[in-house]
Amino acid sequence: MTEVPAATYVYCVVDSARRLSGARVPAGIPEASRPRALPLGGTLWMIAADAPSGRYGEDALRANLRSLEWVSEVAVGHEAVVEHFARIRGVTVVPMKLLTLFTSEEKARAELRSRRRELATTIRRIAGCEEWGVRVFADPAGVPAAPPKRTAGSRSISGTEFLAARKAAREAGHAVRARALDAAGAAYETLAGLARAGRQRPRTAEPGTNPPLLDAAFLVAATSRRAFGAAARRQARSCAAAGARMTLSGPWPAYNFIGDTGERR
Repeated sequence: MTEVPAATYVYCVVDSARRLSGARVPAGIPEASRPRALPLGGTLWMIAADAPSGRYGEDALRANLRSLEWVSEVAVGHEAVVEHFARIRGVTVVPMKLLTLFTSEEKARAELRSRRRELATTIRRIAGCEEWGVRVFADPAGVPAAPPKRTAGSRSISGTEFLAARKAAREAGHAVRARALDAAGAAYETLAGLARAGRQRPRTAEPGTNPPLLDAAFLVAATSRRAFGAAARRQARSCAAAGARMTLSGPWPAYNFIGDTGERR
């Protein structure tokens, strides 16, 4: 029986002037070999692993991608490896997308070497930076309640009174949302002023959900982390006063600033 060759899974490209150690590197994605650093020339290294084609080949992937549990396990393993190298002082990490696979190590090297100019541009943009995420949600507790329905024993209200109360509640709800939106916009502008770049994801609304008023990522110089964090805490208080809730997450590798410039400042 002919053995099926393993595919090459690429986690990230690392810009490092020194050889990268394989010690303490997380195991990575399920069933793959341990991640290793392979030279691409100059100061660039490819962090890769051998992934069995029986699990990561085209047909296997088509089936595995239908399993949320499997995809989540791969995503956790991928992120753990990228974050490990991102924590090393003095290096810059360019994360690859989840499930970046090549049929061989030679093809992976050739593809990444052909993108050296693009990689160099990205590295210059994100060097010394980390990504932070900010989300702002309307606080449901701040939305006025609808007028009460009639119940047995309660004073009956006229149709005119009911419609007036419903209109007042609707207008008050619009006013609360407008204040929350203004606070979210102010938070973005303030934090973007402290970041090297920022980008917002489009707002989406689905029935029965409370979508974020702001879903943004910021590319922040590591030396500005303290100032950015302090500003984020102030903006969170401003959002709370306006009937909104703000969350801050990070630091992360610069996933949202790979391959484009974001909104440059």
